[in-house]
Amino acid sequence: MESLAAGIPEHDETAPDHGEDLPLDSDGMAGVLFELLPIAELHLHIEGTLQPELIFALAARNGMDLPYTDLDELRALYQFTDLQSFLDLYYANMAVLQTEEDFADMTRAYLERAAAAGVRHAEIMFDPQAHLSRGVALETCVNGVASVLATSMEDFGVSTMLIAAFLRDLSEESALEVFDNLMAMNAPLGAIGLDSAEVGNPPAKFERLFAKARDAGLRLTAHAGEEGPAAYIIEALDILGVERIDHGIRCMDDPDLVERLVDERIPLTVCPLSNVRLRAVDTLADHPLPAMLAAGLNVSVHSDDPAYFGGYVDDNFAHLRAAVGLSEFDAARLAANSIHSSFASEERKAELLAELNGREIQHQ
Repeated sequence: MESLAAGIPEHDETAPDHGEDLPLDSDGMAGVLFELLPIAELHLHIEGTLQPELIFALAARNGMDLPYTDLDELRALYQFTDLQSFLDLYYANMAVLQTEEDFADMTRAYLERAAAAGVRHAEIMFDPQAHLSRGVALETCVNGVASVLATSMEDFGVSTMLIAAFLRDLSEESALEVFDNLMAMNAPLGAIGLDSAEVGNPPAKFERLFAKARDAGLRLTAHAGEEGPAAYIIEALDILGVERIDHGIRCMDDPDLVERLVDERIPLTVCPLSNVRLRAVDTLADHPLPAMLAAGLNVSVHSDDPAYFGGYVDDNFAHLRAAVGLSEFDAARLAANSIHSSFASEERKAELLAELNGREIQHQ
């Protein structure tokens, strides 16, 4: 294949015509349509990997009564109309996470499934404020997740980084307090992020938090330009100083911003199935990913909250192949972009790129 280690090749103009969307599911079977490529998963909320079966298992272990009578009733609620309706269910289901063992089991289940999807490096976000607000100690969630990440390479062949994501609908004072507590306990963080309800909560609201994290030597990323406007992407770059934008699809509304993102090689971690389920786009056939690739943007594909949005990374690639005619070569470009865009060490990036470059990829 053409080498992808030094940068992103020119866009392949001969990709097939757009196809139909696949039905959204989360059984992982769609992934068989594409040979698995080594991927860096950069946009993943660990709480969003709670599959219905695990929710019921953890509730039983903790002696909790759920407001759902069975799995079918819970699955029926996974029909979202917008980000807020998803978040309501997302936070409600977190109630089953009570102990370090619960957090560890959730993390282990994700890494097992991610490894099967081709993920070789994962930068995993968790929401500390969401757990503190329901009485779960910071140490419980951090230690539970981190205990599994500590041996992820040996156990799953996946290198990992932990990212503390702060809820933008809460105050900056709350975020600063939690950040200070994370630093005081020497939490094994590699980065911070910004997530939750975007509209009405601009990035500038968290300027002090991101400055403090930067001074502490952490890497910086933030959700912007999903439901919020392209201007939020600019704020995240210029006021927060982030290195990477999570989502970012609204950049296509601002040609000047697109030009800047291309020139500066700013990574955009796009989550296609998530965008459809949350109605950021109507269907995958309407998704701006092909146009983003054609524009030369540093875009990569991720699963966001796979238990809720219909699939893991391999499912996203398979659905894109069916819906927008994603070629094998462009899939490899997206995989390379994910590796280049990661916060992994240069040595680890080189290992992953070498693995990718060893594949036989059709330049269609």
